[in-house]
Amino acid sequence: MSGEQDSVAGARTKKTAASDDGAGRRRLVIVESPTKARKIAPYLGGNYVVESSVGHIRDLPRGAADVPAQYKGESWARLGVDVDNDFKALYVVTPDKKSKVTELKSLLKDVDELYLATDPDREGEAIAWHLLETLKPKVPVRRMVFHEVTEQAIRAAADSTRELDGDLVDAQETRRILDRLYGYEVSPVLWKKVMPKLSAGRVQSVATRIVVERERERMRFTSASYWDISATMENTAAGGESGEPRTFPARMIAVDGARLATGRDFGSDGQLKASNNEIRVLAEADAVRLAEALKNRDFKVASVEEKPYTRKPYAPFMTSTLQQEAGRKLRFTSERTMRIAQKLYENGYITYMRTDSTTLSESAIAAARSQATQLYGKEYVSPSPRQYTRKVKNAQEAHEAIRPSGEVFRTPGQVAKDLDTDEYRLYEMIWQRTIASQMADAKGTTMSVRIVGTATSGEEVTFASSGRTITFAGFLKAYVEAVDTESGGEADDKQSRLPQLAKDQALTATELSPDGHTTSPPARYSEPSLVSKLEELGIGRPSTYASIIKTIQDRGYVWKKGSALVPSWVAFAVIGLMERHFERLVDYDFTAGMEDELDRIAAGDEHRTQWLSKFYFGGDMGVDGSVGRLGGLKKLVGSGVEDIDAREINSIPLFTDADGHTVVVRVGRYGPYLEREVDGTSQRANLPEDLPPDELTKDIAEKLFATPQEGRVLGKDPVSGHEIVAKEGRFGPYVTELLPEPEPLPEGATAAQKKAAKAKQPKPRTGSLFKSMSIETMTLEDALKLLSLPRVVGKDPESGDEITAQNGRYGPYLKKGTDSRSLTTEDQLFSITLEEALKIYSEPKQRGRSATAKPPLKELGDDPVSGKPMVVKDGRFGPYVTDGEYNATLRKSDSIEELTAERGAELLAEKRAKGPAPKRKAPARKTAASKTTATKTTAAKKTTATKSTATKTAAAKKPSTRSTATKTK
Repeated sequence: MSGEQDSVAGARTKKTAASDDGAGRRRLVIVESPTKARKIAPYLGGNYVVESSVGHIRDLPRGAADVPAQYKGESWARLGVDVDNDFKALYVVTPDKKSKVTELKSLLKDVDELYLATDPDREGEAIAWHLLETLKPKVPVRRMVFHEVTEQAIRAAADSTRELDGDLVDAQETRRILDRLYGYEVSPVLWKKVMPKLSAGRVQSVATRIVVERERERMRFTSASYWDISATMENTAAGGESGEPRTFPARMIAVDGARLATGRDFGSDGQLKASNNEIRVLAEADAVRLAEALKNRDFKVASVEEKPYTRKPYAPFMTSTLQQEAGRKLRFTSERTMRIAQKLYENGYITYMRTDSTTLSESAIAAARSQATQLYGKEYVSPSPRQYTRKVKNAQEAHEAIRPSGEVFRTPGQVAKDLDTDEYRLYEMIWQRTIASQMADAKGTTMSVRIVGTATSGEEVTFASSGRTITFAGFLKAYVEAVDTESGGEADDKQSRLPQLAKDQALTATELSPDGHTTSPPARYSEPSLVSKLEELGIGRPSTYASIIKTIQDRGYVWKKGSALVPSWVAFAVIGLMERHFERLVDYDFTAGMEDELDRIAAGDEHRTQWLSKFYFGGDMGVDGSVGRLGGLKKLVGSGVEDIDAREINSIPLFTDADGHTVVVRVGRYGPYLEREVDGTSQRANLPEDLPPDELTKDIAEKLFATPQEGRVLGKDPVSGHEIVAKEGRFGPYVTELLPEPEPLPEGATAAQKKAAKAKQPKPRTGSLFKSMSIETMTLEDALKLLSLPRVVGKDPESGDEITAQNGRYGPYLKKGTDSRSLTTEDQLFSITLEEALKIYSEPKQRGRSATAKPPLKELGDDPVSGKPMVVKDGRFGPYVTDGEYNATLRKSDSIEELTAERGAELLAEKRAKGPAPKRKAPARKTAASKTTATKTTAAKKTTATKSTATKTAAAKKPSTRSTATKTK
């Protein structure tokens, strides 16, 4: 029995003050996780045995090896679904759960009732059904449902059990069978026509298509340029003790009544969207001339429009908005967010984290309002309770919003010592959002000003400026939602004050700067923006978004560049095939409509078997053009597959080169490559793996073609006589040696002999180019130095271990046995001596960030409070000032060059006043552990503009009959 199971067993016998059932009946309660089992056991008392199933205990067979012997000869065994017999599913207990099933069956012998307490959603209902079908209990069975792990909720759930919901089980099983049919029918087409080991999925293929289409938009995009003038206006009447700004920014929007073009006026082809004589595209020369002609000219206020501003609080979190906000604010991936939220839920800190609902219970509303009153005052709380309702497609899954658990919320400070850093940050965000949802509206005023003037050349120009002042922060005092800055978003608490202005008031321009702008392609999707897009289109369900995004990355269809999701060329080929031959399977409306049909099964309005039959074999279902009405999935995939031209599918045309040759990317069985036909001869080039599709320009293509696949010959190694070449590989440029062809094997050689002969063949030396090197400038001398690595530096006189200098994936390093130490420069690979290497090994090994610590960016002197030196350093989230005890991130308005000791001390004082960050909790001991790493995310959505400046830059800016095949035990 594992450590976790031992602790659960201990929890089974733990008594609490809660009274036991009067009849003294013993009940076995099964939950999914050991953590949840440990947590709820004390709440239920001694007559309850709480055990975990550790997730799903059975599933469809994963491969031929999982299929029981009695079914191996069946034609449907590969699918695991008997499509000719009411779509009966063959479920098998997974090998790693057989001991768990035995344990649960043993526990059942000593109890009077079985409570299935799995999660309160479709998947949880399905797990409960699988437990029922596998354990075959001879005692009464009840379904126990709770949405938060608190004593009151657990005891209430134990007192209010229900029957298993067959409709919810049907809905989940239909999805599972549907996904198996989809994947097992479509994926083999991809293996045959694109590349082995590829996969297709009902939702993953559509998600991939979304990312591919965005990249296509970027590849087609043509930039446009336009100019305007930014100005700094001065209000000579402002000043004194009024606190009004004396100067404010403005931007020219019209010349002689014609509105100046802005980025939104241009299409993706770089042209104006519509010919409009009232729109003027200002050229650089005109902007420069006008700026000069407006110097020392008088300006006046043409109009002032002031309006009241009201902003209502954000709704509490549901699954999709939690993933989006954690991505933007905390830089968490969707998978990381849900993993942390799962831990918080299981340990009793938050309510169930898979929900489509934004509603709060009456007790939760009362808790939020009470806490907001205590923390911020009565005036900051909404006059009446706020309830956030939304249309939920599956009412049976419309649980509460994600909020802190309990009838009295624990503040982040109260839970800080019990949570690790990530858990704390996510809990704090959920708590803040819940409290803010019951607070008062934020109020303020917005002002829009138009300013006119006449240039010396006679043109009448109009400038515009706008401001926003928040007069009452309301809910913003507790929580401000993160924004997608790359798509032009602006924080709700941002203010830009303008002076009090009146019509005809005189102004002067203290600065006039011609500004050039270029339109930019729509930003790539990030995880938060892809979640938002999937939800907008109604594709999939929020509870599956994290696994979908992880799957398309694990399959190699999408990779990350920073936080942006970039499609691979393989994804282009796969989506191209799907669009041309199985268009309905990746159609957005069809996929969303299928979700609605599956929800009808959950609601009991549709029969599962009939629906699956129509989908697979064809029938009257769905809208016109649906898979069923087109003859069904089997017919759709089975007909015409041999007619698919693999070469055409795997050819992605890019552009024509200077000589009119069509340049294409071809996806081969071993990866993508560049190709064009020149004088009847095919010319090919390798494609770097980290080159995004939209960055493959004509210039880069020519550069790649200049380095043919066989490589650039540098010369011969004077020692070995082997030819040395520089090549472009999947993981970057490298040099290698060309070894002579091996002696041919005699005719009739067996496969084993061929394999043995191949294993004996020497492998060529290879070496990756340094960052400072390029294939074009690589010399034979440089190549031989790279091929000499790893270099033996010497032997450690104490241990006798050999020390070598090597060039690795993360840079140059020393290696002595299993101990490696980083080197600071690539040159050290060739110059470091044994004495210098021994000195490095004599020092304590540095790990993590300290291993590559950089010198401070600036020294500020001693902090007046701590007395320790303050320095500015470059951190993961940007520059920060530190005195060794506290770290304070520099604000956007702080520049390193102008940062003073006073400002540094001020930032540290602010950080010090907030108190220390919560300590990371030591991880519990486990028999096995797995680790995932999160990457940063950034926003991605609209077309934005990149700005260049001519002279100066101005500041601004839910029971039915169900049958299965025989189960294995």
